[in-house]
Amino acid sequence: MRSTVLQDLSDASLVDAIEANLYEFLGMQRQWPRAEVHTNAELAWAITGVSLSIFNSLWNTRLTAEAAEAAIQAAIARGQTRGVPLLWWTGPASRPADIGARLERYGFHRSEMEHGMAVDLRAFKDSQSDPAGLTIEPVQDLETLNTWCHTFVAGFGFPVNVESVFLDWFSGASLGLAHLPLRHYLGRLNGEAAATSSVFYASGVAGIYNVATLSDARRRGIGAAMTLAPLRAARAAGYRVGILQASDMGAPVYRKLGFQKYCDIGIYEWVGDPASV
Repeated sequence: MRSTVLQDLSDASLVDAIEANLYEFLGMQRQWPRAEVHTNAELAWAITGVSLSIFNSLWNTRLTAEAAEAAIQAAIARGQTRGVPLLWWTGPASRPADIGARLERYGFHRSEMEHGMAVDLRAFKDSQSDPAGLTIEPVQDLETLNTWCHTFVAGFGFPVNVESVFLDWFSGASLGLAHLPLRHYLGRLNGEAAATSSVFYASGVAGIYNVATLSDARRRGIGAAMTLAPLRAARAAGYRVGILQASDMGAPVYRKLGFQKYCDIGIYEWVGDPASV
């Protein structure tokens, strides 16, 4: 599980780590039989038959302007053939610099611009106590992972039919082998599953993902607690830096824990065929 721990906390190094950890997380689909994954120095992409766009992602864009046009057209053609939506991730190192505008011309819409954030695990604010009635446990067996997936899908408002898809993906990516870099956490409120989070160890840092809370358990500090649990585990494992991508709504919560913003992560979604390619 242990990757070479990042010690360089310069802004440039943290920006690189935020982007690299995210892209390695997306690239985990290469070990999933259900996904077709292609990676090279210019672009990485994965596509499935699943009608949730995150399962049909493109990332790590390093293209010339001419090659970008061809890559966008090819991506849309794949989406049309499979009948699935697409998600294109961009970051500070994405090229060409106007990739977002090019995507929008082809019918992608920017669904979100997330805050790429990082925190020094030796200095983050760890004084917060967990909300009353909350217990947090690592997911170590298939039964608990099944509960985790149910809670995660409900917390994010995903369609119920993708619950089994996440279970299929994550059961191979996070259970049974000690060296696997992905770990999940399940939060129970008064004994009932209520929240989720994950930590992904890659690019020398601990990436926090999948922080979700059921609607009737929100605004109690549970999301912050679910973030702190994997950060504490990462620090105990010797990691120096925690990273995440936060929405405008989530960013203030993470700032209170000591996270700072270092970059923007763009998310562009294509859901149909508004552009003629």
